[in-house]
Amino acid sequence: MMHRDSWGLRALVLVWSVLWSLPAAALNSGLGTPPPGVDRQTPHSTVQGFLAAAHRGDYALAAHYLDLDYIPRAQQAERGFQLARRLKFVVDRKLAVDLSSLSKVPEGEPANSRTQQVGLIPLEGANVPIRIQRVTADGALVWVFSESTVRQVDPLFAAYGPRVAEWLPPFFFSDTVLGLEPWQWLGLLVVLLGSLTLAVVVERILLAFTLRLARWTRITWDDDLVSAGKGPLRLVLFSALLVAGTTFLRLPGPAQEFFNRVGYSLGVISLAWFILRFLRVSASFVQNRVSVEMKDASRARSVSTQLVVLRSIFEVATYVIATALLLIQFDVVRSVGVSLLASAGIAGLVLGLAAQKSISTLLAGIQLSITQPIRIGDTVIVEAEFGTVEAITLTYVVMRTWDQRRLVIPITQFMDKPFQNWSKGSPEMLGAVTLQVDYFTDINALRAELTRILEGEGRDMWDRRVGNVVVLEVMDRTLTVRALVSVASSDKLFDLRALVRERLVEFLRANPQWLPITRTEARQVPPASPPGDGQSPPAPQPPPRA
Repeated sequence: MMHRDSWGLRALVLVWSVLWSLPAAALNSGLGTPPPGVDRQTPHSTVQGFLAAAHRGDYALAAHYLDLDYIPRAQQAERGFQLARRLKFVVDRKLAVDLSSLSKVPEGEPANSRTQQVGLIPLEGANVPIRIQRVTADGALVWVFSESTVRQVDPLFAAYGPRVAEWLPPFFFSDTVLGLEPWQWLGLLVVLLGSLTLAVVVERILLAFTLRLARWTRITWDDDLVSAGKGPLRLVLFSALLVAGTTFLRLPGPAQEFFNRVGYSLGVISLAWFILRFLRVSASFVQNRVSVEMKDASRARSVSTQLVVLRSIFEVATYVIATALLLIQFDVVRSVGVSLLASAGIAGLVLGLAAQKSISTLLAGIQLSITQPIRIGDTVIVEAEFGTVEAITLTYVVMRTWDQRRLVIPITQFMDKPFQNWSKGSPEMLGAVTLQVDYFTDINALRAELTRILEGEGRDMWDRRVGNVVVLEVMDRTLTVRALVSVASSDKLFDLRALVRERLVEFLRANPQWLPITRTEARQVPPASPPGDGQSPPAPQPPPRA
């Protein structure tokens, strides 16, 4: 009995020594020896190496970072290529890998030197952990994606992977260009062309339908508004279809974020574009209604000025808000803005002082639209320049002078300095014509001549309110006579004054005795008394006056 037991013990020792002398089984032996570029010494190098190889399209190399020992050796190469590609799609789509959180030492985290979790991916109401594990390979310890993680790749790919992988040729998944596989580039081309075509078709259908509804109303504003939607509507449809289409391509996170931002930017631009067109259509509609329905020209000009200034204010606000919405989507801009607001107090003060002039000008434009010291079409005199207000903006006013020049005047000029507005209030005006005549002039004859002129050639300009002649001043040699006339609007005043001046000069020329003349008077000097007669000598006489 003891002899048999000794022989059994010797057999066990012999088997154990034989097994101990055999070389250890290699990790993923079906893949062959890992290339020199495979670095699996630390958790950081393993995840970084897998992602770099997968994004290059080298899935055969990426398979060395997976634990495939549960797969038969003959199938490891094919299945490893497939699993590496599928894991890349799932990680890019659903997991934001933070490489900085992974350990860069071979021992891993002190709390757990065997495994480290990369992240969690939701699947069917639960979270699937993505882990890397430290295993033995050829007598050394390396880090690879754990077997439990690799077993979950197929279910995760079924939930988040591209459906086209089932029927497209393998060529479309063999390599990557700029991080995207050929099937994704093909999908992007299809999405871009399809989104543009579908946006054009949907836009035409929607505009045709809404235009038919708009024609049921009596006003034309809604018809113009529908027409203004052509372009902005197409752009917003294209942006929405582009974002929706790219989500089916399983793009990597950075690529999908790029298209999301492009779609967001196009949406903001289309909205701002439509608002600007809406302001233009609405202002034009109100202006036309005012011009037709308002009989008071002064009130019509007032409304027109308010529309121009308010439209400018809303347009500037639209540009500013749209620019802000475009910039806040970038983290760099947001962080820079927060830093400037938090730490650049002196710079902010300097900028505020520098912008004080611009802000005051903008506020002056708003104040002008409310108080309206001038309006579009008003006749004004600014800095001895006579002209008509042609355009009003938030910062300057354009005045057309009588000789067709254009004066660009800062809007603060009308808020800080006096000027003449001939159209403010009532448009009726008085004009004076001054003449120098002789003392013998018949003033009543001048009055009769003025009436004849006004009722004759000047009847289309004279409004019959005022038309008289008065002696304005008595000079030492002449009389200053003023002919005063009235007009219904300031644009007729200059012409009527010129006409009256010309005709009165002709009338005086026909009566030359009434023109100013210079008279001389000669007086006889009495004889001088002889000296010694007791009389004082005569006082010297002044010379004749010319």
